[in-house]
Amino acid sequence: MLIRLGYEIAIDCAESTPVISLLEIHRERQADIKRQTRVLTSPSVPTRLYHDLYGNTCRRFTAPGGGFRILYDAVVEDSGETDEVNTLAREVPVAELPDEVLCYLLGSRYCETDHLSDLAWQVFGPVPSG
Repeated sequence: MLIRLGYEIAIDCAESTPVISLLEIHRERQADIKRQTRVLTSPSVPTRLYHDLYGNTCRRFTAPGGGFRILYDAVVEDSGETDEVNTLAREVPVAELPDEVLCYLLGSRYCETDHLSDLAWQVFGPVPSG
């Protein structure tokens, strides 16, 4: 199936503001892109790409003070199949998790974990392990 994706994001900045956007198609899916536009900014500003430690393509730029827009449009091909689920996978106690996955347990600056912890226990506390 063909999936069209894109964005047009408009922001207003009080002053020149450094931005890192994670709005790119993952590099593992580059071969599936059937059509795409260049990422456009208005006003036009230089941008550069880099890959973070998770393999995401990040775009760095500085949005000028005032109104700013960033636009992109693409079509990708996808099978539409769901990802395989291992129904025999077991829950691993936190103390036994490999070191390299502990970073996924850290709180995010984008989520006020101190405010959401009680709600998380209410919603997910009674869920059976596994």
